[in-house]
Amino acid sequence: MRTFYPEIEPYRTEMLPVGDGHELYLEQSGNPDGKPVVFVHGGPGSGTSPKQRRVFDPERYRIVLLDQRMAGRSTPHASSTLDEQLWATNTTAHLVADLERVREHLGIERWQVFGGSWGSCLALAYAQAHPGRVTELVLRGIFTLRSGELSWMYERGHLEHVYPDHWADFVAPVAPHRRHEMQLAYHELLFDPDPAVHVPAGQAWSGWESRVITVLPDGQGYAKATEAAQAVAFARIENHFFVHGGFFREGSLLDRAHLLAGIPTVIVQGRLDMCTPARTAFDLAARLPDAELVVVPDAGHAFSEPGTLDALVRTTDRFAR
Repeated sequence: MRTFYPEIEPYRTEMLPVGDGHELYLEQSGNPDGKPVVFVHGGPGSGTSPKQRRVFDPERYRIVLLDQRMAGRSTPHASSTLDEQLWATNTTAHLVADLERVREHLGIERWQVFGGSWGSCLALAYAQAHPGRVTELVLRGIFTLRSGELSWMYERGHLEHVYPDHWADFVAPVAPHRRHEMQLAYHELLFDPDPAVHVPAGQAWSGWESRVITVLPDGQGYAKATEAAQAVAFARIENHFFVHGGFFREGSLLDRAHLLAGIPTVIVQGRLDMCTPARTAFDLAARLPDAELVVVPDAGHAFSEPGTLDALVRTTDRFAR
């Protein structure tokens, strides 16, 4: 069973201005002369973490991590601003353009694109816009932001039957008469200027997701997810994208999957994933007949679960050759 490579530190970090008042945190680690790979983080809004460097052999990969607009160490931080113009310039199209700007800034001709959860959604959008720049796609926990996928996670009638106790905590900040439209109700709470309103809402939203992404409880992950500033930023960015349908047409990522023909692709999906259920991974694989679909029987959504991590590291090792 493969697991994380040893801990490494970046050999270069910087803040990259990308326009519209946004600056991205950008780091590189591993081998400066190695195979380029960009890790596209999830959420949207989660930011990067040191563990994400460790799914790649540092002797063979030039590892690029970046925090997407308003997330992680990028500025401004979503927890600290309600500026409408800044939020209006945080869309999928802007993030795709940011990835291409990073590639050009680093002088990389082509790179492997690795993304999980929302990162798989953004990776697909980027690869469809710039297929000639992608050597391989490694996708995990497939999410294409269709209305049914969002309804499964955030609206009544689905996951409350699996996690009734956690669902009760999730709906608690929302008035009972608004619980038929949870995403819209949360939008009002999360973007309320009063911290007494938006902080507990952010913690409830982020805590809900943290509790359902792993098969076994992760108390440390829950504590980190519900830290006030991180919880508010994560919840605001996710909700901003979700209530706007990802800023793209419903189903378009699957409809445009043919543009990825010829790009070696591996799809890793946890069978027990309650956040992004396996249906979407199978739908994507059906549109990409040459892709390899790996279903991990005992894994949920998190990339660090043993079976998923094993499949991902084996894939990056194979593509490094």
